[in-house]
Amino acid sequence: MSYVAPQMRTHFESLSIDLKNEILKQDVQIQTMRDLINCLEKIVLET
Repeated sequence: MSYVAPQMRTHFESLSIDLKNEILKQDVQIQTMRDLINCLEKIVLET
């Protein structure tokens, strides 16, 4: 199950609903901005 830390919630919520759903499907832990960027880079590489 994916987790988005409270301090990252604002950044996460600013993304599109499709992107948020894709991140949540990745089963990742988003604790820092670097975690979010890494997840987004992975999604880009998969498409």
